[in-house]
Amino acid sequence: MKKILLLSDTHSHIDYTILKYVRQVDEVWHAGDIGNLAVTDAIKAEKTLRAVFGNIDGNEARMEFPLNNRFFCEGVDVWITHIGGYPGKYNPAVREELNQNPPKLFICGHSHILKVQFDNKLNLLHMNPGAAGISGLHKVRTMLRFEIDGDKIQNLEVVEIGQRF
Repeated sequence: MKKILLLSDTHSHIDYTILKYVRQVDEVWHAGDIGNLAVTDAIKAEKTLRAVFGNIDGNEARMEFPLNNRFFCEGVDVWITHIGGYPGKYNPAVREELNQNPPKLFICGHSHILKVQFDNKLNLLHMNPGAAGISGLHKVRTMLRFEIDGDKIQNLEVVEIGQRF
């Protein structure tokens, strides 16, 4: 069993509250718009990190992290990308691959809108953790925490980490 912390859209912001949650899990997944790599360096100093770059990320992030990160965690096929859309409104850049070879868990960021939705057509779970940073239109900073046990995604929690300021 793996405990996962999922965050996105930090936009160069990392703080004690985020790191407190990082320390409570086995792996951290970042769905892009990292900003300054001090964010991912701080996370990697604590835990295993899987990440993708987002549209605001510069060359350093693009050299370190992929646009798409597809992997297995335990028995769950996971695909993380920054701009992926959501069920019924997937980004054209990923739509064909999703239709031909859907993962069990599809994760994206970008919108700053926390959303967890099951796609009945593709039989996958879509997650967007909202935004953990302080830049953007969101009012509340959010992350997701959950467990993967074998092929099960379980104990999903929304983590509210305060007002955007």
